[in-house]
Amino acid sequence: MDYVQQRVAQEAAKPDGAGSAPSGLLTPLNIILLSVVLYTTFSYLKPKPAAALPKEAPAVVFRTFTPRTLLPYNGENNMPVYLAVRGRVFDVTRGRNFYGPGGPYANFAGRDASRGLACGSFDEDMLTKDLDGPLDTLSDLGKDELEAMAGWEERFLEKYLVVGKLVAAGDEGKEETQ
Repeated sequence: MDYVQQRVAQEAAKPDGAGSAPSGLLTPLNIILLSVVLYTTFSYLKPKPAAALPKEAPAVVFRTFTPRTLLPYNGENNMPVYLAVRGRVFDVTRGRNFYGPGGPYANFAGRDASRGLACGSFDEDMLTKDLDGPLDTLSDLGKDELEAMAGWEERFLEKYLVVGKLVAAGDEGKEETQ
């Protein structure tokens, strides 16, 4: 026991700060805590960037298309993607992955897709070949094919904006004057 008392007396006799553990405010733990508090305060008080409003989509004017004027709207050259079903032209740009270049329905982009969607076919022979001729009347389609086309049309009406109507070449002004 004498050793313990002797050691306590030696430590008590030493001058402050010489050989003793760090005391006061400048301890490693206090430095770490101060760093965390300063970082948290800075993160909370630093100016935040102004909230950016989403860009408004450009206004789309309802217009009349012919097969030839619809053709450029196939998603190439930064153009929107339009397709027509039963005379209605839909802006399917939001579905560019499906209807744009490289998509599974890309051959319908910029075209009248009525017959292809009704028949469930992506073949080129389902598309209008004569862009300046009359529109496909779809009169030879059966009941099941017409129902399939109506289902596609309903889906497009729910998801996409109608931006125009498709008429035969030469008929652009006829309906507007009637």
